[in-house]
Amino acid sequence: MSPPISLVKLAHQLIKTVVKPGDVVIDATAGNGYDICFLAQWVGVNGEVFGFDIQQAAITASLQRLQNLSFATNVTLFHASHATMANCIPKNHHGKISAIMFNLGYLPGGDKMLITQPATTLAALTMASNLLKVNGLISILAYPGHLGGVDETGQIAAWCQQLNRQAYCFDIYIGNPENPASPVLYIVRKLSSTCST
Repeated sequence: MSPPISLVKLAHQLIKTVVKPGDVVIDATAGNGYDICFLAQWVGVNGEVFGFDIQQAAITASLQRLQNLSFATNVTLFHASHATMANCIPKNHHGKISAIMFNLGYLPGGDKMLITQPATTLAALTMASNLLKVNGLISILAYPGHLGGVDETGQIAAWCQQLNRQAYCFDIYIGNPENPASPVLYIVRKLSSTCST
């Protein structure tokens, strides 16, 4: 039996293969700011990071974590749903985003009843697929182990399955195949600009 893998680390490793300094990236679920900081460091002072979260506590936590970075000026945070990202991201960046990260579920340390919802998650994923540049990547970390998580994870799997295979491909990684409640990482890559979903 293989040991469980860290899907957060795997997502970061895969993002590093497509994102370079100076790129524009999005953290669709800012949370406590770990992914925001990773993205900000990886794209560097000449890159741009846009982050979203509906909870003010997450925005505050992210800002506090970013204070430790000398080049956090390349980060713009929106206290808003990720389902609004297409309206918030400047038009000149549409179709030019290198990577978009989703870490779903609830805010660690926050109210576990405040969770991401399938309807807004799917709307955000469709927007993300259109904002992404060719050869760009979307990472979606889902958690079937919490209340509502099984439904959301299943709907994400269905969303991936209906993607246009000429324009997108996807991979699925399971943290611990022995545990049905284990987190699941979906990696979506844009192959061409033929069309959206």
